[in-house]
Amino acid sequence: MSGVPDLRNPAARRAVHLAWFTIGYNLAEAAVAITAGLVAGAVSLTGFGLDSCIEVASAAMVLTRLRSEIRGGRVDERRERRALRFIAITFFVLAAYVTAQGIVDLVVGTRPDTSLAGIVLTGASIAVMPLLARAKHRAGLAMNSRLVVADAAETRLCAWLSVSTCAGLIAYAFAGWTWLDPIAGFVIALFALREGREAWEGELVCED
Repeated sequence: MSGVPDLRNPAARRAVHLAWFTIGYNLAEAAVAITAGLVAGAVSLTGFGLDSCIEVASAAMVLTRLRSEIRGGRVDERRERRALRFIAITFFVLAAYVTAQGIVDLVVGTRPDTSLAGIVLTGASIAVMPLLARAKHRAGLAMNSRLVVADAAETRLCAWLSVSTCAGLIAYAFAGWTWLDPIAGFVIALFALREGREAWEGELVCED
């Protein structure tokens, strides 16, 4: 993706509304996930909540840049590049956390408690996040914005996180598989590293 974003495109306003929705939804999601994850000792659920915090930061940064650029009527390429690299760093931080915590849990043999709240929360996210990611991605393509496409990738990662985290929680609840929780965390880390590299290098592609 190259060229200057089209701030006059109606998709720019749509991207602003999507960013506001992302912030509100993920603040609530983070509060529930981190609390439930710490209570249950589930690393993937805690990591899921931290990713929600990261997505709030990403969406807030995108919202600030979009509103500023729409008001000013022009795009600052250097600031957009810095914003993209900020998003990349959030991916790397998440990958480092869930990898380190997963290794510790495997070595120590931590046994998480069953978390019904976590299963319900991640199940809801499985339904919401893919739709939100697709809407953001389409808005980003329509207005030719790498920044909005990067934010869509962050939301898409949250969708995958929802799937892997929910699977890990259900597997432990019904089969007692303690090893699946940190393994789910490693899957999260791989996705985060890939998306982080693409955001850092500005290689985000136009796939939906």
